[in-house]
Amino acid sequence: MAGKVLSLLPPLLLAAAGLAGLLLLCVPTRDVREPPALKYGIVLDAGSSHTSMFVYKWPADKENDTGIVGQHSSCDVPGGGISSYADNPPGAGQSLVECLEQALRDVPKDRHAGTPLYLGATAGMRLLNLTNPEASASVLAAVTRMLTQYPFDFRGAHILSGQDEGVFGWVTANYLLENFIKTHGFHPCWPKGFSTQVLLGDVYQSPCTAAQQPQAFNSSARVSLSGSSDPHLCRDLVSGLFSFSSCPFSRCSFNGVFQPPVAGNFIAFSAFFYTVNFLRTSMGLPVATLQQLEAASVNVCNQTWAQLQARVPGQRAHLADYCAGAMFVQQLLSRGYGFDERTFGGVTFQKKAADTAVGWALGYMLNLTNLIPADPPGLRKGTDFSSWVVLLLIFASALLASLVLLLRQVHSAKLPSTI
Repeated sequence: MAGKVLSLLPPLLLAAAGLAGLLLLCVPTRDVREPPALKYGIVLDAGSSHTSMFVYKWPADKENDTGIVGQHSSCDVPGGGISSYADNPPGAGQSLVECLEQALRDVPKDRHAGTPLYLGATAGMRLLNLTNPEASASVLAAVTRMLTQYPFDFRGAHILSGQDEGVFGWVTANYLLENFIKTHGFHPCWPKGFSTQVLLGDVYQSPCTAAQQPQAFNSSARVSLSGSSDPHLCRDLVSGLFSFSSCPFSRCSFNGVFQPPVAGNFIAFSAFFYTVNFLRTSMGLPVATLQQLEAASVNVCNQTWAQLQARVPGQRAHLADYCAGAMFVQQLLSRGYGFDERTFGGVTFQKKAADTAVGWALGYMLNLTNLIPADPPGLRKGTDFSSWVVLLLIFASALLASLVLLLRQVHSAKLPSTI
């Protein structure tokens, strides 16, 4: 009799363990919030001189309906801006491949399909769209064909207005705490000794020179443009870009646009930063005050082409434009916006803030995250759901196995003994 009881003990213990485990799994537990997954977004900043790609990321659950967006990585597209491919639109799309391949590596594969991809074109394409709308449309179509070949959620390629570019740049700066004058003959903003050839038809395609176009001229004729290193004439030409003749408000900046008195701190980025940084680092000129900035602008405009190349070797692509750029920045800040020596102290020239490039792209991404639905918060029990299921199966299997063993024991006890 004692032997029969002992034989029933293992399956009974196994049944008790399985039953206890199942009861414990049914006890109410506290839901634990899982760390939010990450969402990604890609913005291609197609500027006049080059294109940059920025990959952003933010928690999928958002905060106040806006993603807490940070820069994940970036890539500079080789070659010029997409507007430089007006005569070869397929080349504009092909130029993006290297950076798009990097994006495939930077964004986790399981997030590719849900990652929005945008291309925003700025000054270069705005000008091309004014002068040659057909070429502009062909370039945008070419980059669209290339971008749709990638597994991202492509949301379109658009030309941003100057107002939108400024607004998104303002959003970026607060979130993070070239085509000047074309003239025929001698160019006072280019260094003496520098020259290039252009089609006469291209000279008058610029909005700055359209009013000077003669009634009859040979648009296919090639003309030589040479620099004359004349800072005073260059300043006069740059000043002509601003109109101070009328103001329908109590006060204006220029071109009849209202502006309150400048006060507080400002971040100057993009072309402002690159221009002032060139004066400060490559030319070794002080620019801490408006007077110093004006003197630095005159200094760089007085340089000959040979002197500039000797001083800054390896920067031929934009070297000839720093005189015009410096004059424009100085005139815009002093005359256009009305900064004086006191308020100019509140301006900082920055390329990055909080390890993120300052420009319109991040502001664009911040705005667009409002249109991307947030993921619902992930909740789980005190253990992973998969682990909970495995434990449930183990305890259920133990209980089932104990029942099978008990039934076998009972069946064996009922069989007649044999000699």
